[in-house]
Amino acid sequence: MKLIYHSAAEAELVVVIRFYEQRAKGLGVEFLDEFERSVAGILEAPKRWRVVRGDKRRFLMPRFPYGLYYRVAGDEVRLLVIKHHSQHPEYGMGRQ
Repeated sequence: MKLIYHSAAEAELVVVIRFYEQRAKGLGVEFLDEFERSVAGILEAPKRWRVVRGDKRRFLMPRFPYGLYYRVAGDEVRLLVIKHHSQHPEYGMGRQ
């Protein structure tokens, strides 16, 4: 499977890593490691995770309070949103 990032999701990833790194040195790197493990899990079995709306699926990160929202199209996984659990449920749902 090929992973494609929505441009807004790439920006969200950078913001989250910076936020955690400012909170505690090394925590941003730990978030990135957890994120990469989460993406690897999605790519291994992309249809395993719950459908939340239309063809969008959600993977909940185990350690950090974030959900990764994505869709599967053929042999591609498009990562659409990296969303904190406290954000509005509609945040990023219009992305394709």
